[in-house]
Amino acid sequence: MFQGFQPFTTERDGVALRAWAGGSGEPLLLLHGHPQTHMMWHRVADGLARHFSVVAMDLRGYGDSGRPPAGEGSIAYSKREMAQDALAVMNARGFTRFKVLAHDRGARVAHRLAADAPDAVSRLMLLDIAPTLAMYAQTDDAFARAYWHWFFLIQPPPLPEALIESDPARFVRSVMGARHAGLAAFAPEALAEYVRCASLPNTAQAICADYRASAGIDLEHDRADVAAGRLLAQPLRVLWGEHGTVGRCFDVPALWRERASNVTGASLPCGHYIAEEAPELLLREAIEFLRNTT
Repeated sequence: MFQGFQPFTTERDGVALRAWAGGSGEPLLLLHGHPQTHMMWHRVADGLARHFSVVAMDLRGYGDSGRPPAGEGSIAYSKREMAQDALAVMNARGFTRFKVLAHDRGARVAHRLAADAPDAVSRLMLLDIAPTLAMYAQTDDAFARAYWHWFFLIQPPPLPEALIESDPARFVRSVMGARHAGLAAFAPEALAEYVRCASLPNTAQAICADYRASAGIDLEHDRADVAAGRLLAQPLRVLWGEHGTVGRCFDVPALWRERASNVTGASLPCGHYIAEEAPELLLREAIEFLRNTT
């Protein structure tokens, strides 16, 4: 997995950011979701590297990146802070303008990155999310039951952290295995890596801080964008799994058109974990959209 990619570490404000680089061509940043790492891209990384200079990073709090203290209001895990991490990683490779392909939590980081650094992000593909503000505002019974972890992880410490730390492997398998494809969708090596990283010290604290920030300071930033009428200007393509919760509970393209000026989208015949459930379809979509220069 990730053969031909070289690991490197960038430090930003004392936080070590681990990433892997490979391929050649225009720069492309890959951002993973929860409770995963850069390893989630293993089925598409080689194909993307034939067309792009690919950088796949571990978000702070995940994988082998650093886990800083959350701070007041979990500010250290705001998507604005995490977006600055991504910018620092790309700049460390000499890339000041690049494309982004991102999933789940990473897609929320990518949204903030494109909003805060519009000159850095040229094109954006987001996988299986609607805007965070809209998802919280439109939560219903079906969404709350399927995405129970959204509401579990934001509970005050130390209960969520203690429950995760009591059995990190069970937490990972419970969250990921309850989706459409079950655990069969994941390569054993990848699943083992997700469990390894979830078991590292302070991971539970970081994961909870990530979600608490999304339910707090991130919503403040999103509301400020809406109040100011700020829209993403980059071409944005959104993909979602037709068997996933997001597509069932939300009008994904309509919600993104409220936040971006140039949106296209489509569902794929899979569940939430598109890169691992439908890698060939994703690769085709990503290459076609991300190589487009119009």
